[in-house]
Amino acid sequence: MNSLDQAILTARPTRHELNVWQPYAYFVEPEHSFARQVEDVATIFLTNRECPFRCLMCDLWKNTTEDTVPAGAIPAQIDFALQRLGPAPHLKLYNSGNFFDARAIPPQDHAAIVEHCRGFKSVIVENHPKLCGPHILKFRDALAEHDVQLEVAMGLETIHPDVLPRLNKQMTVEDFAQAAAFLRTENIRLRAFILLRPPFLTEAEGVEWSLRSIEFAFDCGVDCSAVIPTRGGNGIMDQLALEGSYAPPSLASLEQVLSTGLQLQRGRVFVDLWDARKFANCPHCVDARVERLNRMNLSQQTEPAVVCDQCGC
Repeated sequence: MNSLDQAILTARPTRHELNVWQPYAYFVEPEHSFARQVEDVATIFLTNRECPFRCLMCDLWKNTTEDTVPAGAIPAQIDFALQRLGPAPHLKLYNSGNFFDARAIPPQDHAAIVEHCRGFKSVIVENHPKLCGPHILKFRDALAEHDVQLEVAMGLETIHPDVLPRLNKQMTVEDFAQAAAFLRTENIRLRAFILLRPPFLTEAEGVEWSLRSIEFAFDCGVDCSAVIPTRGGNGIMDQLALEGSYAPPSLASLEQVLSTGLQLQRGRVFVDLWDARKFANCPHCVDARVERLNRMNLSQQTEPAVVCDQCGC
């Protein structure tokens, strides 16, 4: 454990209590798909062991366990959610870390997981670039037997040469590019998670480096870039905010990144709208602005900006 690991752990608030036989969240949401049309995605947030990479900005550990879940728990969670969700052509199995981390998702459960994936067009999982290798191909092949396409989402976060090493992600941009090349070669689709205004950047720098990171992701063959506003609330980020090293991005910056990213016309660009209203400074126009972003996520087309008489937006 390095010193930054220890500082991150020391600053943490309490972890949520979870049932290892149930996912901690699940829902169906529309998304502009790889086929360039709006299709529903059944999204299941699995309960499993915490990611071993303790990224500075991450708060996903709050919904994880300290130990590996019992064999059979992950398939049971998927079954629990699918019995309660409506039909959808695509499935996301997000596990607050790395799907191909054997301590998070027991490999002996892969066959049962694949059975639950029957009938979907694609299955999207998340994984660290350093955990993308030949060991994932058996799972890809098992899905392919049922005509299910595997897609892997990886955290690129930022290509800023000084900030990425300080995020404790324990990877380089070269690691990301190498993992992306492997996935493309193996007919596995990929998407990237990109941060908007990570710590140590100003608002303007946050926008600039988010857009640079999107372009880098597309250069690597990524089809979809998902931009996530960097949030506080995990302990260490709140300390950085008090020190003046971090501030959340504005809704205006999120709007700028999505509009400019879509204008690149190099692939799909989404912005994460969870809690997006917190990034606005005007209560009069925030709903219209968030709704506009949601429409742009779905259409992948830019729209005229919202005009607000109260704040001059």
